[in-house]
Amino acid sequence: MLKKDLLEILACPKCKGDLVYNKKRNTLACNACRLRYGVLDGDIPNMLIEEAARF
Repeated sequence: MLKKDLLEILACPKCKGDLVYNKKRNTLACNACRLRYGVLDGDIPNMLIEEAARF
């Protein structure tokens, strides 16, 4: 699970917009770009645009 202080400073690397954390999926989603970023090992966000999943 990501720490609250980390969630407050993270932004989408593509548009610099807000991210929404989904605890069940353990992902960060950018609704503007329609991209979902995975979280590795429970607390390391994978913020690589080329590895993000579209939704």
